[in-house]
Amino acid sequence: MRCHSASVVGALLLAFALTGCATAAVGGGKPAPVVMSEPSETSAPAAPESTDAAARAQAQTWLDAAALPPGAVRSDVRIGGFNSYTGWPCGPVEELEAFWTIPDATVADTANWLMQHPTADLITTAVGPASDDPAIDSAIVGFIPAPDAQEGIVYTIAKTADGVAVRAEIAAQTESAVCPDGEQYGAPGQG
Repeated sequence: MRCHSASVVGALLLAFALTGCATAAVGGGKPAPVVMSEPSETSAPAAPESTDAAARAQAQTWLDAAALPPGAVRSDVRIGGFNSYTGWPCGPVEELEAFWTIPDATVADTANWLMQHPTADLITTAVGPASDDPAIDSAIVGFIPAPDAQEGIVYTIAKTADGVAVRAEIAAQTESAVCPDGEQYGAPGQG
């Protein structure tokens, strides 16, 4: 009997542990949660010391000029729940990240607004308007300073329970940046 009760207790503990790790089924009709987290050593790593002041200044200029739809509220904390990131193939680059929330907004309306209101003197890498299909819960809109550039801003828009959250990934190439020889890359924001 003693072994039987120990295995029952073990099975119950395992069941409770797995239940805590379970996620909602895909396509359950609810968007994945986008959560705001307090800054900490584990949730938002400190920005590395700038190695290229001009590139850092350029990235900051693009961030300062970021144009978002009316009602956007800049977040002082990192917003989690974004399931992608932008890989900048040419480097080194200086990178910044920023977050906003927009209550009562949709993914399509936000993406299309961003495409129609370029940040600073950047040009969009979008190939067409975003679909207004309500099943779409995220979109990406990229901006670059010149054709074929591998720097600029990539906005990711994610559906939330009360609107959308927007993350901006900004990268400016350093003076010593190089692209791998013979490689071709899609424009930032095109996947």
